[in-house]
Amino acid sequence: MKKETILIIGANGQIGSVLTETLRESLGRDKVIATDIKKPTEETGPFELLDILDKAQLHKLIRKYKVRQIYHLAAILSAKGEQNPKMAWDVNMVGLFNVLELAKEEKLKVFFPSSIAVFGSHTPQQNTPQETILQPETVYGISKVSGELWCQYYFNKYGVDVRSVRYPGIIGYQSMPGGGTTDYAVEIFHYAVQGIPYTCFLKSDTELPMLYMEDAIKATLEVMDCASDKLSVRTSYNLAGMSFTPAQLGDAIKKWIPQFELSYEPDFRQEIAEGWPGSIDDQVARKDWGWQPAFDLEKMTKDMIQKLGKKYRKENVFA
Repeated sequence: MKKETILIIGANGQIGSVLTETLRESLGRDKVIATDIKKPTEETGPFELLDILDKAQLHKLIRKYKVRQIYHLAAILSAKGEQNPKMAWDVNMVGLFNVLELAKEEKLKVFFPSSIAVFGSHTPQQNTPQETILQPETVYGISKVSGELWCQYYFNKYGVDVRSVRYPGIIGYQSMPGGGTTDYAVEIFHYAVQGIPYTCFLKSDTELPMLYMEDAIKATLEVMDCASDKLSVRTSYNLAGMSFTPAQLGDAIKKWIPQFELSYEPDFRQEIAEGWPGSIDDQVARKDWGWQPAFDLEKMTKDMIQKLGKKYRKENVFA
């Protein structure tokens, strides 16, 4: 990885916080400029306040720090987006346009995260292929499909080097999630290691594709480091790690915490989840840039419980 200055937009989020620290460990703290709409609880390197709708401030920061790469992670996610569709569209789309326009002007390399939210109920639900029907039924999904197409347009029309992956649900111990439909798969671990019963907002048999945080970061850096001529996809790459239901995750947790109690009260997020695939075909990513996940359900569950067990000082959950 070249030691170019990187700007991370949305650095306080679930992925952004981990990505920021990972990049600082490899590039040095001063080479990674973190930005968000609010200050982080702890600053480990350069940080600037940034509202992604403020194009002038973004441009100022790019020039101030001589930025060469942008990881654009700021977005309103699926569940929160349905509660305020207009705001979600404005943040997700105007923010992306600001990044793309400045990337064109300043000749920057960009990472844009897409999502399995681009798929809908008309999409094949198992082994969803790279090229398929994209008819999402949430404003978040609509914004991500639109974003993918605009990224491809800016690459084809202006030569802007934008790379993207379609994240499934992301599971990590580092922070709480930020308003997505797959949030249960993180919340459940926090409850389990504290000995608190968990009520899941999805049905027990709702299968969704997931990815452990370490694999998500790995995929992000790999696609950004890949030689441009090896990338055959300029919308967004399918990405898969594992697929499971809430009941299967509960069973995996009970192998470590037998007393864990899990119940179900589906809410509005169930309808969103039913429009998403149960599993993803990511063969194109594997072929183009060697993508290979390291974590399956068992390995991920063990690591989450160990890490959160330490966080909550509950090492006795392994008794």
